[in-house]
Amino acid sequence: MVSALTSRRIKAFRRNRRAYWALIVLVIILVISCFAELIANDKPLIVKYKDNYLFPMATVYSDAFFGGDFPTEADYKDPFIIEQIETDGWMLMPIIPFSFNTVDYSLNLPTPTPPSLEHWLGTDDEGRDILARILYGIRLSVIFAFILTALSSIIGIFAGAVQGYFGGKTDILMQRFQEIWEALPQLFILIIVASVFQPTFWTLLVILLFFSWSSLTSVVRAEFLRTRNFEFVKAAKALGVSDARIIWRHILPNAVIATITFVPFLLAEAIVALTALDFLGLGLSQDYPSLGDLVRQGKDNLQAPWIGITIFIVLSTLLTLLIFIGEGVRDAFDSRKSQ
Repeated sequence: MVSALTSRRIKAFRRNRRAYWALIVLVIILVISCFAELIANDKPLIVKYKDNYLFPMATVYSDAFFGGDFPTEADYKDPFIIEQIETDGWMLMPIIPFSFNTVDYSLNLPTPTPPSLEHWLGTDDEGRDILARILYGIRLSVIFAFILTALSSIIGIFAGAVQGYFGGKTDILMQRFQEIWEALPQLFILIIVASVFQPTFWTLLVILLFFSWSSLTSVVRAEFLRTRNFEFVKAAKALGVSDARIIWRHILPNAVIATITFVPFLLAEAIVALTALDFLGLGLSQDYPSLGDLVRQGKDNLQAPWIGITIFIVLSTLLTLLIFIGEGVRDAFDSRKSQ
């Protein structure tokens, strides 16, 4: 059952047509990217071989299984494997028969190759399909951004709540700690970490989390400093309600509402941070479908403008949609506009 206040906020968000349609477009993009394996893959969706239905995406079949000589996984672009399957059945390939890390060795032009019927957006300088890398890269970037935003919000809200509710020396000490922490050279620390070992998805997430948790702290702190002097908080204290319960049940819901409007902007910042680190070579390795790697390739291959133009359109569209959604959420939670 949706409350009257929530219903008004939803209506206020839908009145912002730009934000409403931006949300729809973003959801469509995310749904498509979530099924990237079914859209762009070098393995068939289904294979019928000797009256058996096989699903190579779920089960690994060896080259010897299809009459070859090797125990390694079958290459479904190998002419011999294709001939063996078509002799005793058929196979259904995805719309884009390339995964994000598939190198096309059958190219007739030097890499990077321009857009064609086989590679709709062309290939990068290693012969990998750009459209496939974009599909996988969007999903990776968005998942990374959601996890980073969620964890940093939890830590930031907790720190701000403690500062604002207790105040006094607790607030002063935590404020000084936060100022010192934010003054640390983030880029230098990332350079040191990258020189010691190659960052993975989770190690890079932890590193960025160390510096992103403070984004919401000041907002939550200000909300707690304002709300802790309200009459209902004083009444709860007089009745003997614990501090933890007052924070969780009475003040935090008001503070969270103030922070929700920042979430889309934090998502955009996380995507930009990951892309920038990958572009500088301090982020994920080549084993990941990185949008930042495509930005770097666009810079290094000026003779192939389709790479730079494509990744510019993708990133600008993705970030613009998030900003539009953020503006709509901000208006929806504005009491003056949600009437």
